[in-house]
Amino acid sequence: MKKLTTIFALLTITISVMAQNPNEINIGDKVSEFSGTDDTGANWKSSTIKSDFLVVYFYPAAMTGGCTAQACAYRDDKATFDKMGATIVGISGDEVKNLKIFKESSQLNFPLISDTQGVISKIFGVPTKVGGEITREIAGEN
Repeated sequence: MKKLTTIFALLTITISVMAQNPNEINIGDKVSEFSGTDDTGANWKSSTIKSDFLVVYFYPAAMTGGCTAQACAYRDDKATFDKMGATIVGISGDEVKNLKIFKESSQLNFPLISDTQGVISKIFGVPTKVGGEITREIAGEN
């Protein structure tokens, strides 16, 4: 079985949107190193992850219904990801202070990264609004 190096999930981004992206990333592709400020205010770097897999998921806004459900699903399945040698990281355009509140209130057990300028989102082809806010896009429409 082929060993994957990167697994990623994109919340509310459809396959058709990804297919239109000239920088399309597929499961197993190696991606450029990226970094951002995590929910503790520390600099988080993908290059420091020592696990076999990295699960990167994007969400438009902390503390909203769908985003909370998605985050809690990753939280609840973390032991399964750990057994597979995978590290989970959630990324949004939220400020660090909001990520800290979201992580604490939802008892999340993985880092959340602030991408207020959309730099990381761009690497993965995730659509953002001006200022980096991740957009919800379904079938190419906001």
